[in-house]
Amino acid sequence: MSSNPQNILQVQNLSKAFLGVKALDNIQFDLQKGEVHALMGENGAGKSTFMKILMGLLKPDSGEIIFEGEVLKSNNVHENLQKGISMIHQEILVVPELTVAQNIFLGRETNYRSWLNDKAINQKAQEILDLIGVKINARTKIKNLSIAEMQMVEIAKAISNNAKVIIMDEPTSALTDNEVAMLFKIIKDLKAKGVAIIYISHKMDEIYEITDRITVLRDGQYIATKNTNELDKNALIALMVGRQINDLFLENNSIKGESILSVQNLNKKGKFKDINFEVHAGEVLGIAGLMGAGRTEIARAIFGLDKYDTGEIIIKGNKVEIKSPEDAIKNGIGYVSEDRKALGFIPALSIKENISLSSLGNFVKTWFVNVSNEHEAATRLATDLKIKSTSINQKVMTLSGGNQQKVVIGKVLLTSPSLVILDEPTRGIDIGAKFEIYKLINQLTDKGIAVILISSELPEILGMSDRIMVLSKGKQTALLLKQEATQETIMQYAVH
Repeated sequence: MSSNPQNILQVQNLSKAFLGVKALDNIQFDLQKGEVHALMGENGAGKSTFMKILMGLLKPDSGEIIFEGEVLKSNNVHENLQKGISMIHQEILVVPELTVAQNIFLGRETNYRSWLNDKAINQKAQEILDLIGVKINARTKIKNLSIAEMQMVEIAKAISNNAKVIIMDEPTSALTDNEVAMLFKIIKDLKAKGVAIIYISHKMDEIYEITDRITVLRDGQYIATKNTNELDKNALIALMVGRQINDLFLENNSIKGESILSVQNLNKKGKFKDINFEVHAGEVLGIAGLMGAGRTEIARAIFGLDKYDTGEIIIKGNKVEIKSPEDAIKNGIGYVSEDRKALGFIPALSIKENISLSSLGNFVKTWFVNVSNEHEAATRLATDLKIKSTSINQKVMTLSGGNQQKVVIGKVLLTSPSLVILDEPTRGIDIGAKFEIYKLINQLTDKGIAVILISSELPEILGMSDRIMVLSKGKQTALLLKQEATQETIMQYAVH
């Protein structure tokens, strides 16, 4: 990759191996002043390792990083921050008990006569928040903010550091449409000031809206760098996965059967009101709505994680009382949470241990777990789900996001559910893994399993659902057939 006077950052022949396995192999990359450069690739392509090296969190085995014409020799976090390289992590890194201002200037506090000068940092932080149009009081404790507001604080922190390069890793994963629009305005303002941005996202629409160029990694290797306007979506997907995926959403031809779940007049004060719907065997019911519409709250109530106030839940024609997840599982309901890392699996346990977690009772005989049966069942599911691993005993925390999600789904499937609730099942996973999840949903419906699909991605809702329920501010505003639903129609009901 040739040198360019516009380059603020250039990477040459960067390599990194872990236990002899190459995570990065001779990576090439350049970043120009005032551009948004997308870094794309499936989970496991090497993006995270590459970003950690750029931030100084990892040392490369070989290769060079050139910043503003000089080779970064020591390559440590403190030095890179001082030089102007900042990162907004996908996993938000904040101290809940500190204020917004204290988080923004953590480690860079202003002192006055050996005392921390809170007044000064409050003023500076508020100026930055006002500058980027974020309506948050700098004196507010972080623990009182929403996830989206915390994300905005992270952006303010990067700006406060006078960053010349900002790495944004899935920055919109917890943002509403309005907040995404605000973020994109901030990005455009930063571009105008010459700040360069490395943008990592699995959301194709964002990539085409906000980026100037795209670099693709695959299996730890550099594949290509293209101008965004010269690369269509199918060509980009082919570069990422090494094969063509023409029909991302496969047609669901399963036969619709009996009513599996009927929800009647379900209410929870402050969360949702008068919810009525049913889902049939072999059907995918999509649930759409903006953040805060009540989608997850309804799912949690049906699964027994949260108590609802009034209403009825009917399974296969019989009214049931669901007061806990154990009750839900006994009644044939499986739930894949939107927060797989906090609620979906135990990171330090193996694939086998996680998959069998909700079904251990099936393998217990005279107070002991039948390890052979457990191993056989977990191995069968891991094979069916095509979980990529060295063995079924590999710890789940070492897997890619897409494979972690498959483990969570495997845990649910081992309970033999007649209804599976999938809450944001493809959030934060790559296009190839999404395709695998979509195929899996079709396999479930082919077996007569009912599926409730909750997603913030409207193309996913439209592509996978037979019917679509739209929520707005806790109320049900529409129940649409697939053929009458469009993105525009759904959005109209979502803001109703």
